[in-house]
Amino acid sequence: MSESRRTVDARGQACPQPVILTRKALAEGGFDLLEVLVDDASSRENVVRFAGYASCVVEGVAEEGAVSRILIRPAPAAPAVVPGRVFAAPAPAPVRVPAVPAAAGTTVLITAAGIGAGDEQLGALLMRGFLYTLTEAEEAPARIILMNGGVRLAVAGSDALVNLVRLAERGVEILACGTCLEFYQLKEALAVGRVTNMYEIAGLLLQGRTISI
Repeated sequence: MSESRRTVDARGQACPQPVILTRKALAEGGFDLLEVLVDDASSRENVVRFAGYASCVVEGVAEEGAVSRILIRPAPAAPAVVPGRVFAAPAPAPVRVPAVPAAAGTTVLITAAGIGAGDEQLGALLMRGFLYTLTEAEEAPARIILMNGGVRLAVAGSDALVNLVRLAERGVEILACGTCLEFYQLKEALAVGRVTNMYEIAGLLLQGRTISI
């Protein structure tokens, strides 16, 4: 029997739409294999990461020019085992898809390379001092989310990089907005942490305690 397949065409869709479309399809179910089409690297990474969050299996990622074809298999529900009886395979069922991984602890949101709206040099000095203080604090935040100009802190050559690296070594998750990195053409220069997307950022900010700098 051939497998049923559903295709989500997310080409040309800006973050976080590819992840939202993928989540919606997985939640609706009714297929054996989900095919997601995207046309940029950030969307590919975000969809693959989300599939992992949803306990699905990414069976392959095929590159066809500028288009990535991602094949996702929902995790099937295991049928009950009763001695002496044979059960047919269950029909594909909707998948319970988490919005984002469960958040815990404090999130620090940084949206600029400096603190405050006055002198830029003073703002940069204050930011370095703030991040250094976090490295020495008895209790570190669970994560730091970098958006807009804040992503400049995590790239090669940044004066703040040494402190972000120290925080990462303490177990603090450093998340840099992929759309922001691409806008500033800094994605290849990211030196600490990982790229994230608006879908994950929104979910994390709605959970737990958030401090905005």
